Amino acid sequence: MPSKNSVSVLMPALNEEANIERAMSEALEAFDSVGIVGEVVVINDGSRDRTSELVEAKMKEDSRVRMVTHEFPHGFGASFWDGVDHAQNDVVVVLPGDAENDPMEIFRYFALLEHVDIVIPFVFNKEVRSMYRQTLSFVYRLIINLTFNTNLNYTNGTILYRRSILMALEYRSGSFFFQTDILIRLLKRGYLFAEVPYRLDQRETGVSKAVSFPSFVKVAKGYLRLLRDQYSKKAVHAPHLDNTMTADRHKKGNLHKPNTP
Repeated sequence: MPSKNSVSVLMPALNEEANIERAMSEALEAFDSVGIVGEVVVINDGSRDRTSELVEAKMKEDSRVRMVTHEFPHGFGASFWDGVDHAQNDVVVVLPGDAENDPMEIFRYFALLEHVDIVIPFVFNKEVRSMYRQTLSFVYRLIINLTFNTNLNYTNGTILYRRSILMALEYRSGSFFFQTDILIRLLKRGYLFAEVPYRLDQRETGVSKAVSFPSFVKVAKGYLRLLRDQYSKKAVHAPHLDNTMTADRHKKGNLHKPNTP
């Protein structure tokens, strides 16, 4: 049973040995600083480096860290949903294992959840990203807002969700489009939200996996699926898992708990 007024940080990680320790530590420190009851659920998405080893070491140090392991990469969206299913707390937020996001930037708005169901951050220091990335983001946001008659400033950030409203969704996108898909579906159902400014850190090591041709193809497919669902009369009546997601628990991530001496 999820704990009330507590948060589960979902931390997808694919070969993030250079960043994962910092990402976990910053989340745990933010819990203490803000006074939030929280846990970090690392979704080790088929890493072939020392990511798993480093997470297991952290689990021995702090019982608030848990790990879900995929034998092979399932993708960012699928990892998010696997984390949602394993989360034990009332609120969930995704903080990637690349340590690009400062947890304090979103946790400072945690109290807003007393009034809304979703807290949506938007990046105000856009200069930390390349002009190419900024242009892609602008075009993407323009298409989404025009298509679905919204006025969102950003749809792919560290969004705070009530876990219960996510569990009620009939469809789960497993691609990088998953956050946009979630927001449009929830907003069209009338859930309340607040948009807040958010500072993004510069990624120190590694390369972002968000901007790639395979990701673009999956985003395009997700967009077309959402477009069909929102503007057609055909309703989706049962949960549907796309891409690498499966409904069978034994094919999904395995939960690793801390080893006790």
